[in-house]
Amino acid sequence: MKEAIEKITAELEELKCATRKEVEEARVRFLGRKGEVTALFEQFRTVAPEQKREFGKKLNELKQAVTARIEALKDSVEESVSASGPSEDLTMPGDPFPLGSRHPVSIVREQIVDIFRKFGYDVAEGPEIEDDYHVFEALNFPQNHPARDMQDTFFVSTGHVNPLLLRTHTSSVQVREMESKSLPIRVICPGRVFRNEAISARAHCIFHQVEGLYIDKGVTFADLKQAILLFAREMFGSDTQIRMRPSYFPFTEPSSEVDVSCNICHGKGCNICKGTGWLEILGCGMVDPNVLEASGIDSKVYSGFAFGMGIERIAMLKWQVNDLRHYFENDMRFLREFDTATEV
Repeated sequence: MKEAIEKITAELEELKCATRKEVEEARVRFLGRKGEVTALFEQFRTVAPEQKREFGKKLNELKQAVTARIEALKDSVEESVSASGPSEDLTMPGDPFPLGSRHPVSIVREQIVDIFRKFGYDVAEGPEIEDDYHVFEALNFPQNHPARDMQDTFFVSTGHVNPLLLRTHTSSVQVREMESKSLPIRVICPGRVFRNEAISARAHCIFHQVEGLYIDKGVTFADLKQAILLFAREMFGSDTQIRMRPSYFPFTEPSSEVDVSCNICHGKGCNICKGTGWLEILGCGMVDPNVLEASGIDSKVYSGFAFGMGIERIAMLKWQVNDLRHYFENDMRFLREFDTATEV
């Protein structure tokens, strides 16, 4: 045993390692489960009782010496690696990191905004928590008027003259633009709106709208029709046709609902358009003189038109989505279908 201890001590003095791997191999060789020092401790059991004290001390000193040498070699190798730079190839591609996709509502919103920007429209935004005046009264909804029942409203505060509520349309932004901006006005107002409706495949309590407003001298219904036609052809294709059906909105007169020719069957009739060849996309009309006067605009000098559309509705028609709830469920399988969505 004495010779074995001296042999290992001599080897330690000559031991050199250049890599982490060599340091680990040296540690296993001496201190591993089957290492040389470990074997000596096993052999220590057979030493005569009168020699145990002497050899026990030498074995402990040997183990401490081997451990210290291994640690010294490890530190030396680490310093050498640090001085020579990283051992990894920093030019290698990293691990792929999955990214989220753009939401279909955001895609369509940007497409609509881009189309109307080309027509000279600015973008205006306003608060989602509005007062009764800007959402209803300034838009020709008198107090206790039956037209208020057209939209089931979430009220935030009640019991006073001008209660707060979650806006039911972005027309409130149009009112604020008419109150604060100089004429002529040409804006679109995208945003989120809220209505107290039962959630189903065709309705939701939260949805998104884009509304437009153009006020100037000599604006006519023909200008409105041309603007809607140009938009429809930019959004759904150059061969798209529109039809306008008489309707009613408190803030426009005359008013109209607008249909576009089905971009699936091209007017022949299919299950998307329910065999009619037409798809409803928006409501519009000439701004009611009462609305102009409420915002301080002389209705005898100026006229204008307004229109509004649901972004989810346009997205449903564009990509044949049959359930409005898909837009709000955050199902990654659904959202990833729009990773490469482009204009049609």
